[in-house]
Amino acid sequence: MVKFGRILLKEGINKKILEILVCPLSKQPLRLCEKTNSLISDAIGVSYPIVDGIPRLVPTDGKIIETDDASHSHCPVDLPGK
Repeated sequence: MVKFGRILLKEGINKKILEILVCPLSKQPLRLCEKTNSLISDAIGVSYPIVDGIPRLVPTDGKIIETDDASHSHCPVDLPGK
């Protein structure tokens, strides 16, 4: 488990790990927003922070995204595999 933590801290969110992570509430895929350093659940409009390279996927740490902020204009979509 320590090795896993080092991968997150040194390289940010690994793309393979991002493919596995899902929203703890909706169980839908998350989108990485590098601009805000968070993981976005587009399904329910919640943003989860990434602190020191570790995603905080506790529902109480999530922040509801306002409808104006939910557009991808402030945070470009990072497609998997790119």
